[in-house]
Amino acid sequence: MTKPTKAVILFDGVCNLCSGAVQFILRNDPKGHFRFASLQSAAGHQLLEQHRLPTDNISTIVLIEDGRAYTRSTAALRIARRLRGAYPLAYAAIVIPAPLRNLGYAYVARNRYRWFGKAEHCMLPKPEFKQRFLE
Repeated sequence: MTKPTKAVILFDGVCNLCSGAVQFILRNDPKGHFRFASLQSAAGHQLLEQHRLPTDNISTIVLIEDGRAYTRSTAALRIARRLRGAYPLAYAAIVIPAPLRNLGYAYVARNRYRWFGKAEHCMLPKPEFKQRFLE
């Protein structure tokens, strides 16, 4: 069996909810499967373009894994299945059709700044996690 390559999570770097999610993933990904880049970064823009995703006004988390890009609830569920603890059980929700799963995702995405706030600039990773962030 081949070792899986590292996946990249693209996140909204000024969204407090998104930055909190990145911190949560870092704590629950002890194997270091995931690397990160903000959607606003040069690396984020390059990966979005490479996967033919819009580079302006994107309001979703993006997971790039095994050469494919996943967005919205599919990205969130695929991330959950790689975390430690009981979080991989959430992946069972993948059987729910994506349009239904994405209704809840879209509701949170639309309201994330109002509920959780917006930072002035992208978060800076702690020194022990810096190597997991793309420039």
